[in-house]
Amino acid sequence: MSTTYDFRVTIERTESAIGPLLREWRNRRSISQLDLSIEADISSRHLSFLETGRSKPSRDMVLRLAERLDIPLRERNQLLLAAGFAPAYSTLDLDDDEMRPIRVAIDRVLGGYAPFPALVVDRGWHLVASNDAVPMLLTGLPDELLAPPVNVLRASLHPDGLAPRIANLAEWRGHILERLAREIAVTASDELRELYDELASYPGGLEPGTAEGRVAVPLRLRTPDGELAFISTVTTFGTAVDVTLAELSIEAFLPANQETADALRN
Repeated sequence: MSTTYDFRVTIERTESAIGPLLREWRNRRSISQLDLSIEADISSRHLSFLETGRSKPSRDMVLRLAERLDIPLRERNQLLLAAGFAPAYSTLDLDDDEMRPIRVAIDRVLGGYAPFPALVVDRGWHLVASNDAVPMLLTGLPDELLAPPVNVLRASLHPDGLAPRIANLAEWRGHILERLAREIAVTASDELRELYDELASYPGGLEPGTAEGRVAVPLRLRTPDGELAFISTVTTFGTAVDVTLAELSIEAFLPANQETADALRN
């Protein structure tokens, strides 16, 4: 199996005050000051003072509130920086020695899915690694869509990408955009918002992906060997305390019917 890696990550120092950031995340999670103060075991008065800047939180308080608000690790680091503290979570590169066990684990998972396509993406949907079955999906795409770092959503929905080969394009676009919108709600990522706007501007129509009598939205791909149908599964590192690792997802495309399974095994 050949595995390729391409991962770039940075942490930018923010000048924003901690109070407005806390209030923004609380509002985004649709939780009241009272409810959050109960969850964090502090008084609502103290939380109000933190949000207005009348009180400065301790490092432990920032982390406690971030945990209760289910804020992603990258944004927890930004909260700490805004409060004047050093980041709590590392942001290692996959090539670092400390990440070797992760690279080995990724290779094992990707290899285990063969001959079915499986790939690893970061939070921005850039291709980080893939198994030998993925190039089959990308054959014939223009160089500009395959230039690193490859954005797999752009490559799949772009009019010059996989889109013309997707038999249920309107349904698949609806599924992808709904999924991306949920990720934006969780992360508040400007990068994902820009990606959503770009993908939504592509042609192809939109259809809801919840047709009666089905349990999953399939990807139906036209190929020279006939139509292949896939359902996708997503694996994440649930105990990650490193930003890079927490933002990785392993997505596998498994056969939705016996014909697809047979075609990929031959």
